[in-house]
Amino acid sequence: MTRLTIAVAATGAQALEAGLLVGRNGGNAVDAALAAALVAMATEPGMVSLGGGCYVAVWPAGGDPEVIDGNVEMPGREGDPGRRGHGLRRVVTSYGGGLTMYAGHGSVATPGIVPAFGMAHTRFARLPWADLVAPAAGAARRYPIGAAAARYLAYTADSLFATDAEAHALVTRPDGSLLGPGELTSNPQLAAVLDQLAVEGPELFTTGAVGQALASEMAARDGLITGSDLARYRPVSRPAHVSKVGHWRIGMNPPPAVGGPMLAVMLGELARIGDWAWRDAIEIQRAVLSHRLTTHDLSRDLEADGVRLLDSVGRYGLSALRGSSSTAHISAVDADGNACAVTMSSGYCAGFCIPGTGVLLNNALGEVELNRLGLHATPPGTRLASNMAPTVGRSDDGQVMAIGSPGADRITTALMLVLGQSCLHGKELAEAIANPRLHVRHTDHGLVVEHEPDPGIAAAISELGLDGHEYGEPHMYFGGVGAALRHQDGTLQAAGDTRREAHVGVA
Repeated sequence: MTRLTIAVAATGAQALEAGLLVGRNGGNAVDAALAAALVAMATEPGMVSLGGGCYVAVWPAGGDPEVIDGNVEMPGREGDPGRRGHGLRRVVTSYGGGLTMYAGHGSVATPGIVPAFGMAHTRFARLPWADLVAPAAGAARRYPIGAAAARYLAYTADSLFATDAEAHALVTRPDGSLLGPGELTSNPQLAAVLDQLAVEGPELFTTGAVGQALASEMAARDGLITGSDLARYRPVSRPAHVSKVGHWRIGMNPPPAVGGPMLAVMLGELARIGDWAWRDAIEIQRAVLSHRLTTHDLSRDLEADGVRLLDSVGRYGLSALRGSSSTAHISAVDADGNACAVTMSSGYCAGFCIPGTGVLLNNALGEVELNRLGLHATPPGTRLASNMAPTVGRSDDGQVMAIGSPGADRITTALMLVLGQSCLHGKELAEAIANPRLHVRHTDHGLVVEHEPDPGIAAAISELGLDGHEYGEPHMYFGGVGAALRHQDGTLQAAGDTRREAHVGVA
């Protein structure tokens, strides 16, 4: 098998090494991204896990871009409707300036990461499935806690994770005290599950032993997930939504996801302006995020509303709109021109494990911002709303890009600014990622433009008569963009965000 040079932007040193290793062993960008993502989920407890949802964006060399939807679903097929509204535990933390979430068994949506990775492997990868899982199994046996995970766990270890002994042991030292950044720990139960996953394949998490254990735990503890939910879960492959941005074609996560359409509209407006300024970015964010608040966050048909948004703005411009932080992202491109971007989320976590597995679960049904219609309000089988926006692109001169970010609703605004500067202003990729960021946030008291230090941003906020809140330095609140790029001459580059511990490399 021909060895491909691969560029990888990952969330940690072990994840990066896993991606580069599969490249050295003959894998392509999809192999690298999946292997790195599996390691991230095995080594970032509290931030992301195999018990959540994902999107995998792929633009294969010589093919069209598509996005595999492995997002979480509303559970409850063949279950007791009387369980709705139960199994939820309110958790209040000071994380993110003050956050209220709901955890517990009733907060868990049907996970889709493992089936989606299986589809991506079958369709696009070169190496055997077991080769992609093996690095994660090894990493789970001994890994350092990353700085981002340590920060989050400092707020949540003794509240969110306190009621489940197995989960609490994963996020603390043996004596129950907090883990510090870089401190070595392990998850031997998850390592054993990953060994089993390498042999049995993705069905282990649906109809196999792990899926059965999850369904049994839910039945015993007021959860909504049933064996039918797991058996009937199917990842969905959709054509990416492609927009022209400068001399780039950018492929984004299509409806029913929310993040991709919002990003598409923002980039489309920047492209209309061309030589855009900070004031333009603020006004575009204000219009698009206001529309989201009043339409998409209350939508009962996210796919139809997403298509309607893209069509109306495409025809009439921005005038048509007038009137979890716990996420991880991996980007990879290879010398053949394949691009893969993977974004995963477990929400803020449900606070407990599937017993005996070391697999932490999502709390997507307990995230108020993703359930504006009410917790447990949608029919079983409905894909939940998602900010995730893994993105792939090709330029007229032969460049290839994979890019994405964690950061809840700041995913779209971070990518808007980075892509707007690199694709329209000609900024070098690393410079575009390092440049200051802003995000327009709706509060109960009106709009606030949150931003990093920059006199131009401050001046634009003042000119528009808006309130601003300046962070004293570049901050992980504004995402953690990771990108991989194949240049016109075939050389590869990876660039990542210092805001969130990026680890990048080419091999």
